[in-house]
Amino acid sequence: MTHAAIVGWGKCLPPATLTNADLSTFLPTDDEWIVSRTGMKERRISHVSGLEMSYVAAVRALACAGMKAEELDFIIYGSCSFDEHVPNSASGIQVKLGAHKAAAMDVNTACTSFLYGMSTATAMIKSGAAKKILVIGVEHISKFMDWQNRNVSVLFGDGAAAAVFEASEKEEGVIAQKLQCFADARQTLRVRGKGGAYANIGVQLGDTRWDFDGQEIFKKAVAGMSEGSLSVMAQAGVGIDDIEVIVPHQANLRIIEAVAKKAGATMDKVFLTVHKYGNMSAATAPVALVEALEEGRVKPGSLVLIPAFGAGLTMSAHLIRWGDRTTPKETTDIDLPPCNQTALEIVQGLMAHKMPHDRSEAALMSPKFIEQM
Repeated sequence: MTHAAIVGWGKCLPPATLTNADLSTFLPTDDEWIVSRTGMKERRISHVSGLEMSYVAAVRALACAGMKAEELDFIIYGSCSFDEHVPNSASGIQVKLGAHKAAAMDVNTACTSFLYGMSTATAMIKSGAAKKILVIGVEHISKFMDWQNRNVSVLFGDGAAAAVFEASEKEEGVIAQKLQCFADARQTLRVRGKGGAYANIGVQLGDTRWDFDGQEIFKKAVAGMSEGSLSVMAQAGVGIDDIEVIVPHQANLRIIEAVAKKAGATMDKVFLTVHKYGNMSAATAPVALVEALEEGRVKPGSLVLIPAFGAGLTMSAHLIRWGDRTTPKETTDIDLPPCNQTALEIVQGLMAHKMPHDRSEAALMSPKFIEQM
């Protein structure tokens, strides 16, 4: 039987760090308020596009796999903050990498986008449709942030990660999975200002208002991630003691703690990045997986559990059997160009270009048909 092994991995974190103290210069908040509610202390703000972050992560993942871009059969680009919608972003990566024979597809399931991409790559390889696939999770969400809303602006950051999947006769890669969507709660997380519903009605590009029902999202996230974790363990016939490490989506420390408890795990089994990167949406889980490998938390042949959720509200849980290799075959010197601004300066520039609330509020709220969806 053919399986889809993870043979390469790489991340790209922009250097500019936005701290809780930085946020307190323009929001009614402080470090204690943010940490107590989210576990977050800082997050990254990108000075380059999502495509550029993705390219660096992809080159690093290919080097790790010891693979040339021309060998790729398919590229899957997971995000909800695309640089542009037409043409798709995956085609931009294909061009930049020189992966001339690779098909290219974008996926948007918000924070679970990389993981839905991982399921897609696994299915394609198992079916024989492809042998080598690059999957990317990336967000440049700072561009679309409602920076005056402290309920969301303290949560999110920018970043990218990529993984290379290759056909293998060994039982490795995704061995159990669960995908689900709690669509009845989709209105609990909505970014007003993005999409055709807001076109040509006086909304400036990048000006957004976020609907964010934190309590309902918390309940759905905990229920979905914990039930998904139990489901994939049952599918594989394993228990929590068989899991080497849990690498969850890092939306909120309290959510992670609740999910671990319901899954029967202690927190020492959970790998955390929420304190230093916040929620990077589609990039969160893959960045955490790369760092778990770098820190030796993933062992050859071990089981890795990855539960996640995202706007929609989408849910995923994956159980991965890791292969024999946990270190890169090769490395690369590829990196982002230098950043000559602080994260706070970048954010201040983004805020300066947005429309005042009293000019854009009516337009952002006007597509009433959305309320019924």
